[in-house]
Amino acid sequence: MSMNILTNRIEYMVSDVSHQGYLAYDDEIAGIRPGVLIVHEWWGLNEYIVRRAHMMAELGYVALAVDMYGGGQLAVDTDQAGSLMNGVLGDMETGTEALKAGYDLLISQPAVDSERTAAIGYCFGGAMVLHMARIGLPLSAVASFHGALGSFYSAAPGSIQPSILVCHGAADSMITMDDLAGFKQEMDSAQADYEVLLLEGAKHGFSNPQADVNAQKYGIDLGYQQQADEQSWAAMSALLNKVF
Repeated sequence: MSMNILTNRIEYMVSDVSHQGYLAYDDEIAGIRPGVLIVHEWWGLNEYIVRRAHMMAELGYVALAVDMYGGGQLAVDTDQAGSLMNGVLGDMETGTEALKAGYDLLISQPAVDSERTAAIGYCFGGAMVLHMARIGLPLSAVASFHGALGSFYSAAPGSIQPSILVCHGAADSMITMDDLAGFKQEMDSAQADYEVLLLEGAKHGFSNPQADVNAQKYGIDLGYQQQADEQSWAAMSALLNKVF
């Protein structure tokens, strides 16, 4: 199959703040197709997330990686990453506005079928896409990769529209099995369509090849696991195939 992956940095506004998104799609595909929003880790919209956008475009989707921090800010260390992330978590009204702005930008793309959209996220981004599901955005699917599972919003029973996939490392010391149990209880109460993929031996950050370097550099309990990375991506791909 021939591919011509086109990419573009897109400036968009959230209130009066400029944000820098990254769009990727295969120009060889004719007509409209599903769109997938990608939300970054606490580091910001870096090359890892750009690579995921390309991978999503290679699957035939229009991929839009959003910038949750504004100005395309990238953290240079864990202190800055924590500060940027907590700036969003501490003001989820603005964070929700940023997510909705990204969603609106995605469905405004000419190649996107606005009736078929999904969102995927990594770590901090996993928490963000689960929030999108909880607040009732009209997505077909949401997938969280080693994402935080706590809730900023209590969904009413039957209000969660997308099918949800949570890919969680069984050896994740940051998002614990107790956190996972609480999430399952919440989803059951909300009558959500969800699945948890528990990945044996996988630590927090299992999908990112940079995790081992960051673990050593910053003394964080992270770890890349190729099997978990590939298995979780395959599960996400199968979910998208199913809902689309």
